[in-house]
Amino acid sequence: MNVAKIDKLHEFIRYYPRLVVLTGAGISTASGIPDYRDAKGEWKLQQPMTFTEFTRSHHARQRYWARSALGWPLFDSAQPNEAHHALAALERLGYIKMLITQNVDRLHQCAGHEKTIDLHGRLDEVICLNCGEILPRQQLQQALIRANPSLAEIKTSFAPDGDAQLEHFDFNSMVIPECTQCEGVLKPNVVFLVRTYPGPESALVCRP
Repeated sequence: MNVAKIDKLHEFIRYYPRLVVLTGAGISTASGIPDYRDAKGEWKLQQPMTFTEFTRSHHARQRYWARSALGWPLFDSAQPNEAHHALAALERLGYIKMLITQNVDRLHQCAGHEKTIDLHGRLDEVICLNCGEILPRQQLQQALIRANPSLAEIKTSFAPDGDAQLEHFDFNSMVIPECTQCEGVLKPNVVFLVRTYPGPESALVCRP
């Protein structure tokens, strides 16, 4: 960003001292978390799994959790970057009254931001679709690796939101831990896309 743009930003913040900030995937790419779309808005990889796919298909859940088990370590180890810290500093100075993020990585909170709305949920939590029990994602990660020890030996490339690219893997062999309270289906505590008709994804989302 050049000096002229920085001056304009400073002027804007001084003139509007009670800002609401909305952030998306781009703010976390410098922390090593890939984003979904390229500069033209096209999907870089396949589109994210929908809520319907996840809830109706055991095989889809096997595919999701196998890839998630590989992608989680990088996602979990990501640290806030300068942009996260700058927004947290502006909040402490009183310029930002609320921050709304589409990201599920909690990096704003890790940077010290307090007034934050996680619009799409939190990937560090898992929720049971039957009883509503919430448990830490790290706890499920340990259970996934115990039940599927071969995953620990796989090297892969990473994808957005704790996902990973996984080819030539027998997803049918994937064992998915159940809720320890009621043996229900576990889901990441984030928003999934919902398709309401054939074609492009709907703007509707669903989060239990």
